[in-house]
Amino acid sequence: MIEVRNIHKAFNGKQVLNDVSITFDQGKVNFIIGRSGSGKSVLTKCIVGLIEPDEGDVSYDGLSFTLMNNKEKQEIRKKIGMLFQGSALFDSLSVVKNVMFPLDMFTNLSEKEKLEKAMQTLERVELADSANLLPASLSGGMMKRVGIARALSMNPKFLFCDEPNSGLDPQTSIIIDNLIKDLTYELNITTVVISHDLNSVIEIGDRINFIHEGRVAWKGDREGIVKADSQSLNDFVFASNLMKKIL
Repeated sequence: MIEVRNIHKAFNGKQVLNDVSITFDQGKVNFIIGRSGSGKSVLTKCIVGLIEPDEGDVSYDGLSFTLMNNKEKQEIRKKIGMLFQGSALFDSLSVVKNVMFPLDMFTNLSEKEKLEKAMQTLERVELADSANLLPASLSGGMMKRVGIARALSMNPKFLFCDEPNSGLDPQTSIIIDNLIKDLTYELNITTVVISHDLNSVIEIGDRINFIHEGRVAWKGDREGIVKADSQSLNDFVFASNLMKKIL
């Protein structure tokens, strides 16, 4: 579980986050949604420690991350897996070497052990046959799956996915959504997805947090999102005529 309590953050006098409190549940797919510029990215960076909040606290499994020293924070970060928006693979490294990268950085495992662990995670995302390929030869969906495998290589307790379906076609997006959902449930991890993709929210969102102008404007589940008594959320959800037809 990750708890965010009363987070405030301003830049050059402009308030970006204003008293944000959210609980991200273990074993659930937790979404952060909102328009561009709403504060989603800043909130995520505060949660993982890339930005220090001006006020408030972030805790992992009841331990205050905000109050930890650098060494203690590093131990928490070892338990965090990150799937970046652009996959962020190293072009010069093979698929399996990309997945092994966190193991090289943060473990004392032997080369054989790291290779075995990397291959196990590639099998989970059905890419073991592509282990020796370079990223340039992969499709967008395959690159996302490699990114997921790399995020899982350290057996994380917490998984952050930044726009996991960005640039993907609808069919591939469904595959990535289902993979994130299945891994969350199977491994019982706390998954946080930052997304604009309302199809993903409706399909796999267990807990949904809508950020509007730096505040949490609505919290709920995918069943409640279309019935919410929130004008800003309704404007966001029904901005697309396509979404009106789907919902």
